[in-house]
Amino acid sequence: MSIDIIIPNYNGAALLPTCLDALRRQTRRDARITVVDDASTDESLTLLRTCYPEVRVIALSRNRGLARAVNCGIAATQGEYVVLLNNDTEAEPRWLEELVGALERHPQYAFAASKLLLFDRRNVLHSAGDGYRCNGVPYNRGVWEQDRGQYDQIAEVFGPCAGAAAYRRSALEALAVDGRVFDEDLVMYCEDVDLNLRARLAGLRTIYVPTAVVYHRLSATGGGPLASYYCGRNFILVWVKNMPWQSMLRCGLPFAASQYRITIDALRHIRGAAARARLRGQCAALRDLPRFVRKRAQVQRSISADEWHAWLN
Repeated sequence: MSIDIIIPNYNGAALLPTCLDALRRQTRRDARITVVDDASTDESLTLLRTCYPEVRVIALSRNRGLARAVNCGIAATQGEYVVLLNNDTEAEPRWLEELVGALERHPQYAFAASKLLLFDRRNVLHSAGDGYRCNGVPYNRGVWEQDRGQYDQIAEVFGPCAGAAAYRRSALEALAVDGRVFDEDLVMYCEDVDLNLRARLAGLRTIYVPTAVVYHRLSATGGGPLASYYCGRNFILVWVKNMPWQSMLRCGLPFAASQYRITIDALRHIRGAAARARLRGQCAALRDLPRFVRKRAQVQRSISADEWHAWLN
């Protein structure tokens, strides 16, 4: 099969039926589904074995985080196209046909981004492709906007949200470091931002496909203090690892100002668990900074995109 759909899963037994039933309804049938179970302690494996025998399961013995799980799925598959999908989603029947079809029709693009809408408010956008600001804060295009058709045109975007995205395997292989596509040291959250930055620096482009529609249960498998910790940590580490020196000089002050605002806001809400987790994440970033500075050399050698600065807001 030319398409491999990879679904990372951790304790998602309550979510998987909606996700997998939607994949059974897809109009495009030349895809193999692989669920990478990250050492779940719920009934995920039993559910998959008894109700979804067509799904290949990779059961990891230890929980190592989303980036590791996805890397295992990519390494264990061979399809020309790699499609990543969160377990807390429901795809429209034509989603796969439209998403991968866009890459087939537009060979100049390496990645394809879906149109993500909220699961419980299906007229509200979560992402119409992802973007990145020079202050180190990523964003979802159109997030929280009511969907009135304002993002219904095919367009080039900075990168896709990996919760529902398609990739040419050849592009992922070109970006892999020591055989790993996603940076496992990021663990989770912003691992797709890191990949998008490396892709853009290497001149690889992303197409947004508005007809590839997916509904997302926001933060069903994360959120709260966990998300706050890793975003607090990884905003810093991703910026330090990937930002070219010229861009660092231009964006250093906005980056410092952004981190200052994040710190002050967290201190103002210090009684909240999420605020405390954000501060812990920032402290963890300082601890891990030397390791990510060493990663810069590999990234900076790949820079070839003249249009890099145009994508920084």
